[in-house]
Amino acid sequence: MCGVTVTSGLSAAAQRDEKPNIIFILCDDLGYGDLACYGQKYIQTPHIDRMAREGMLFTQAYAGSPVSAPSRATIMTGQHTGHGHVRGNKEYWYNCPTVYYGENEEYSVVGQEPYDPDHILLPEIMKQNGYTTGMFGKWAGGYEGSCSTPDKRGIDEFYGYICQFQAHLYYPNFLNRYSTVLGDTATVRITLEENILYPMFGDDYRKRTQYSADLIHREALAWLDRQSDQQPFYGFFTYTLPHAELVQPNDSILKFYKRKFFTDKTWGGSEGSRYNEAIHTHAEFAGMITRLDAYVGEILAKLKEKGLDKNTIVIFSSDNGPHEEGGADPEFFGRDGKLRGLKRQCYEGGIRIPFIVKWPGKIEAGSVNDHLLAFYDLMPTFCEIIGDRKFPKKYLNRKLEDDCFDGISFLPTLLGDDKNQKVHDFLYWEFHETDQIAVRMKDWKLIVRKGIPHLYDLAKDLHEDNDVSEQYPEIVDEMIKIIQREHRPSDLFQVTLP
Repeated sequence: MCGVTVTSGLSAAAQRDEKPNIIFILCDDLGYGDLACYGQKYIQTPHIDRMAREGMLFTQAYAGSPVSAPSRATIMTGQHTGHGHVRGNKEYWYNCPTVYYGENEEYSVVGQEPYDPDHILLPEIMKQNGYTTGMFGKWAGGYEGSCSTPDKRGIDEFYGYICQFQAHLYYPNFLNRYSTVLGDTATVRITLEENILYPMFGDDYRKRTQYSADLIHREALAWLDRQSDQQPFYGFFTYTLPHAELVQPNDSILKFYKRKFFTDKTWGGSEGSRYNEAIHTHAEFAGMITRLDAYVGEILAKLKEKGLDKNTIVIFSSDNGPHEEGGADPEFFGRDGKLRGLKRQCYEGGIRIPFIVKWPGKIEAGSVNDHLLAFYDLMPTFCEIIGDRKFPKKYLNRKLEDDCFDGISFLPTLLGDDKNQKVHDFLYWEFHETDQIAVRMKDWKLIVRKGIPHLYDLAKDLHEDNDVSEQYPEIVDEMIKIIQREHRPSDLFQVTLP
């Protein structure tokens, strides 16, 4: 059985207008405390902060997982990680002797575990409802040539990384593209000719000029420039900033932070690392977030320039909590926003994320909301917004055992209708790499590490320091029953049940 019942039917307020466009900007490894509007003191994010002033800022929004691929899978499938097929960063590498592209050698096939072809994805639903779809950034939903690549899963145009492992590098050898406009019949590789002149590792790496984040953003803006009010559009902009590695063009953004952090750190790399040495690590990291903020500003400006801003919902979020790879220094920036844990952990710091929604004329400007939501709520929310009244029954595939969706639409919250907002009985996560399971039930948070349960009262202990499982055994038992009910066995991604 699924943990919740999903309701459908567009509210009267939303029915009166034409279908809105939706832009979802999902960045990579941005922590809950990395934006000024969430309390960050060192990093400037004026455009995202303005989004928050003009829209709704959520204080209790959660990623679908503490790492990238499964977190994105919960968005795409509407399922939590106890039900979905993709629950981890499983990689595929074929026909090359080294994963690090030594001397520019390349794999013939790269990418992650494919999404289940029998379970519908969010872009496919949007297309069935008359939307044109574009995705720019990181796919992470199937290796090249698999059953689940953008051209096969409802995406009209794609530019970026099929393989999220490759996305650890900002000056890669190639990116991938699929575009019906440009005549591609399948997802293809685009070689970055100016990059492959120089080795991928070592001092000459910084001579590469084609910075993937800028290239991806330009393609996203070009796609947005081709849109009009004749057909609704859904843009999924999955930018890799501020994920490691710590590198970017030495332009005015980076130079500003080099002056700001005059006394800075150097990270010399580590044996077998996928990253090059990083100099000015604080400046590089802060600059990457401000660069991302500039992208957001250009997206908002483009919508206004085309007269599409008033009928476009813009969402900004991050795929999981902050990392400490490649020389990143989360302690210096206070990146966990006073939450315990980082990426790969099911503590609050690994899964609670910034989440901002702007919808002119619908969302009260400057509102702050503590509604409890998770990424798998996006699918039912989008379906209610676009008037898909047959969700979820229309999309259940009876070939799959106990096929279901786990989300609840939070459209009433967006429209200020808190009285009619349904709430979760619980939220659920599991992650095999660190062998962790987590359940949030109201203010109770259960973390199961290697089969051992630990209980926290978030109302009194947001940092999850005090395990109260011995004081409340009945709460622990109730939450363990949720785990036993929600977990479906997975041969690929195994965890230890309590």
